[in-house]
Formats: sequence, structure tokens, C-alpha cells
Amino acid sequence: MSEQVLKKQIVIYSDDSSVRATIVSALGRRTAVDLPEHAIHEFATGAGLRAFVDDRSQIDLFILDGESAPEGGLGIARQLKDEVFNCPPVLVITGRVQDSWLAAWSLAEASVIHPIDPFTLAHSAAQLLRGHNLTSA
Repeated sequence: MSEQVLKKQIVIYSDDSSVRATIVSALGRRTAVDLPEHAIHEFATGAGLRAFVDDRSQIDLFILDGESAPEGGLGIARQLKDEVFNCPPVLVITGRVQDSWLAAWSLAEASVIHPIDPFTLAHSAAQLLRGHNLTSA
């Protein structure tokens, strides 16, 4: 079995490279000591993310930036939930606490807000990777 298969597969979407870098930094090599290391797949476009999902069978977690443009992560989250059979958990990043209703509409299992708190993001990601559904963080 290849090393890539043993790792958790995390997909990150944001049109902003600094947001993607912040997420990658917050996740580190593993989200928690009881979880295996992960492989991160970064995407700046919705089209790139969808092409990856269409060609890939194993994804363990999506982390999507709701503030991305022109295609927001909340709409992509909803599309994934509607179209991907047994869709993996989705964590969305919203611009404000008041956007929690949008996170709920997107069918995401968890949400965090900008600016990203690394500890909150890593904890939420770890919980989802363990199979726990969360309410908005």
C-alpha cells in the first residue's frame, strides 16, 4: 500500500494563496496526535477542484473558503453535497459570524470565520476527520 493511501486526503479551496497558506500552516503535518499525517491538495479554482474530485475516489475532508471569488466555497460546498455520493465532510470558512446561516445552507458539517484561528481550524478539521459532525464553530 502506498504512503499516499495511508495519509488522510484533505482538499483546500481558496482563490487567495495567502488563505491557502494559512490553512496549510494551521493543519501542520497532522491535525492531531491521534490521527495519521495528511496529504493536502490545493485549488484556486472551482473547476480545478471539481476535476480533481471527478478523478479521485479517496478524499477525507474539504476545507473551502466562502470568501473566494468569483466562485465562493459555500456554493461549491452545496454542489459537492448535492452531487458527490457519500460526500466527505466539508468545513467552510466564512467572512463573519452572521454568515453561519450560509454555512448551514451549504450543508457543511463545520465552519470557522476569517481571520482564521489556527487552533480552531485544526481542532475542527481533526473532529471531522475522526467522523464527528460539528455545529458551526
